[in-house]
Amino acid sequence: MLPWLPENISTYGGDIDYLFKLIFVITTIVFFAVQIALVVFLFKYRAQPGRKATYTHGNNVLEIGWTIAPSIILVFLAVMSRATWDEIRAEIPPVDVTVRVNAKQFNWDIIYPGPDGMFETEDDLTIENELNVPVDKVVKLELTSKDVIHSFFIPVMRFKQDMMPGRQIDGWFKATKTGEFEIPCAELCGFGHSGMLGYLKVHSAQDYAAWVAKRWPQ
Repeated sequence: MLPWLPENISTYGGDIDYLFKLIFVITTIVFFAVQIALVVFLFKYRAQPGRKATYTHGNNVLEIGWTIAPSIILVFLAVMSRATWDEIRAEIPPVDVTVRVNAKQFNWDIIYPGPDGMFETEDDLTIENELNVPVDKVVKLELTSKDVIHSFFIPVMRFKQDMMPGRQIDGWFKATKTGEFEIPCAELCGFGHSGMLGYLKVHSAQDYAAWVAKRWPQ
């Protein structure tokens, strides 16, 4: 694991981390190879007494090689990431909890549908900046924005999605650990952007049931 990555508590976070680390390793190798070659060429072809500069049109074999090699790597990464993308974005697995998130300058409105399971009814509950979910359950998020483009980002879930006015974008996650985690906005959305911070609270099944019962007493 790369030490600067946040903790992963998402069921699909491992796949995302694997792709990130693979791309990081490839780019690191290329970076050092280029820098080493640059230093070698600086010394090998430096100006020396009696040496004349010569003109060269290049090397066709090398040029074809360093064009084809990155293309193959990019196609390989695209194929690998496509499978992960489809798993995460193409289809949402059977949903246990649905929550609507409406972004605004500079808060998250977290809306719960209530016992009837329907939004925009009398039993809806809106809480600012606090997303409560049960552990080991599929949570569907219905994301939209009231004003400008925001970006709903849960680092520990490896979840990040831009939110646009007039459009609902759905996403999902499944947490594997209880606890409290930050939800920053990852899109510059105005002067209060840096203070737009919410919290994800992942409860055990028992604690979540108690949280629901407290909000909607029978």
